[in-house]
Amino acid sequence: MDPFFILESAKSFEEACASLLQAVPDHGFGVLAVHDLGQTLRRKGLAFPEECRIFEVCNPLQAAAVLANTMALNMALPCRISVYTEAGRTRIGMLRPGVMLAGLSADPSLAAVAGEVEASTRAIIAAAAAGAGPAMGCAQDP
Repeated sequence: MDPFFILESAKSFEEACASLLQAVPDHGFGVLAVHDLGQTLRRKGLAFPEECRIFEVCNPLQAAAVLANTMALNMALPCRISVYTEAGRTRIGMLRPGVMLAGLSADPSLAAVAGEVEASTRAIIAAAAAGAGPAMGCAQDP
């Protein structure tokens, strides 16, 4: 399975970022931090032409369930959703929680939590993209 879930949006980068901030709490998650990677790279003197913000999002109940499984899984938290541009197009994406956690644990209860988190974060991305084109890297998924 493709480890990425990415939707393209007709929205501008700033509009997509604002929409993501609105969609996160609607799905029971909170925003813990926002990292403006593009701005950081430019501030360091690099000629970085694209935009990229990484939103760290978390659902406390799901995070607690993951940590109850294995405390070392704290290193896989929180979930990250990126809004970025590539060749003039706005994209919103993430690493799939199910794929990532499956590589860290074979516990079926963890797979169930990862599935729930993935469904929620996909819904967040879809809401933020609003009117997005087909999913990239996951067109075959349900």
